Amino acid sequence: MIKKTFQIPDMTCSNCAMKLESLEDTLSGVKEINASYHKLEMVVEYDETKLNEEQIIAAVKKKGYTAMVK
Repeated sequence: MIKKTFQIPDMTCSNCAMKLESLEDTLSGVKEINASYHKLEMVVEYDETKLNEEQIIAAVKKKGYTAMVK
């Protein structure tokens, strides 16, 4: 397992954070996602043998947000 922090500059509220945390249910290999709109970031703990940064960024983009590794 690996833990990475992603910047989400266009997250504006707690609903945005909950929307991003819901990726936990759809992305295979994710153990936990914690998003904070106060910090404009999302911390993802995941199995790097099943998932990579590009896949996480693409999933965030599908939700309507921009993500980049911090």
